[in-house]
Amino acid sequence: MIDAYSILWADLMALKRRGPRYLITTLVSPVLYLVAFGWGLGRGMNLNGTSYLEFVIPGIIALTAMTTSFNGAGTRLNVDRLYFKSFDECLMAPISLTSLLMGKALIGVVRGVASSVAFLVVAMLIAPHIHISVQFMLGLLLTCLTFAFLGVLAALLARSHEDMATFGSLILMPMTFLGGTFFSLSQVPVGLKYALYILPLTHSSLFLRAAALDQPLPWISFLVLLGFFVAFLAGGMMALKRISI
Repeated sequence: MIDAYSILWADLMALKRRGPRYLITTLVSPVLYLVAFGWGLGRGMNLNGTSYLEFVIPGIIALTAMTTSFNGAGTRLNVDRLYFKSFDECLMAPISLTSLLMGKALIGVVRGVASSVAFLVVAMLIAPHIHISVQFMLGLLLTCLTFAFLGVLAALLARSHEDMATFGSLILMPMTFLGGTFFSLSQVPVGLKYALYILPLTHSSLFLRAAALDQPLPWISFLVLLGFFVAFLAGGMMALKRISI
């Protein structure tokens, strides 16, 4: 972990220099989603006995964790590897590949948690009945870890900056609107519902929503999300070993 922190340190210093500006810019999209869906389309609606505003906030938190963790780790690594070529120096450093992988992913976790907590503070001013528990924070942390390692995996596989944009369009964009963030899965046809359970954001939204609304926790979704995390971690390790040869 000391070696991983050594890799993380440089990214932390860059984030520290523009921390307030970063938080403000990352809050723009979730706040717009909250206004458009929570106050706009969902005004006066109720889902399963709760207001649509309270229903959609945990989904937006899951979405914020996904995008900021993925971009915080993946985009940063993509630029370092393909533009600045500084990632080659990290490969030559006397540390294990596991520490290198962890260090590059953890900056995405830090960014994801910071952005999600900042939006959560804003959301609780609007919907104070949101329940924040240890289980909620654990689910949020696992979400950030999962998508940070997905970002690292995508950056290691990308051969150009356009590849990262393509990955976002084909993978992240469908999850944004189909991952159970803005609607209940009970409202979609059975066949589509099972297809949506393939998406990791779906399980993140389900777990965070249940924890935030103080409902029975879907631990199966937590375990599935944990499985995605392990798969992305293993995939990132394999990709790193391939390019380090």
